[in-house]
Amino acid sequence: MFSKNMSNLTTVGSSRLFPQGEGTLLATGSYDGQARIWTTNGPTLDVDWRNNVSFATSSTDNMICVCKIEETRPIKTFAGHQGEVNCIKWDPTGSLLASCSDDITAKIWCMKQDKYVHDLREHSKEIYAIRWSPTGPGTNNPNQQLVLASASFDSTVKLWDVELGKLLYSLNGHRDPVYSVAFSPNGEYLASGSLDKSMHIWSLKEGKIVNTYTGNGEIFEVCWNKEGGKIAACFANNTLCILDFRM
Repeated sequence: MFSKNMSNLTTVGSSRLFPQGEGTLLATGSYDGQARIWTTNGPTLDVDWRNNVSFATSSTDNMICVCKIEETRPIKTFAGHQGEVNCIKWDPTGSLLASCSDDITAKIWCMKQDKYVHDLREHSKEIYAIRWSPTGPGTNNPNQQLVLASASFDSTVKLWDVELGKLLYSLNGHRDPVYSVAFSPNGEYLASGSLDKSMHIWSLKEGKIVNTYTGNGEIFEVCWNKEGGKIAACFANNTLCILDFRM
């Protein structure tokens, strides 16, 4: 929940959490030439924009808030997790919001109801990251199924059928916690980065590893370029690697 008067009444181009204050400050910059600082009730762990004027936040108080920049209070709050909420992500159309938590669950929410739509329980340890596939109605890949990927400290990545709330695949290949996952732009591949110093590339059609890259440090973040031919990985030894990917 935000305590400052939310007077940004123009397009917000950027937002960042402050590293000081345990994540309780959020900075926004907008096209009206103003930069503003907002305070939150508890340490904020993630922010994801739904569109140009609304966004969701998650925090260590187990809550999720959906906010609008001209409103002084959240327009929606979601309660259901029993541990801090590590990551939140809107689906490609902004219709569904996914969350994951230290309570070992991922959940899917929609703005039309207060209770979660699906409660996803197949991991055995904390879930650190989630990502939606760039597929389904309203995307560039409309004929492919919309799925959700979750990365956990149990060393697995799981893929979920978001319509039924059921597990599709469990991707087992890492030896240590998985910190990051990212779908290729065409939705056919998934990259996963782990503390085991490896990044796996998975074929979603086959459910198996098609390539592995190993570095000299733990991997905390992976992402694709928009063409899908390169993958970036951030390592704990202060290096960033950009890798070519061709199939």
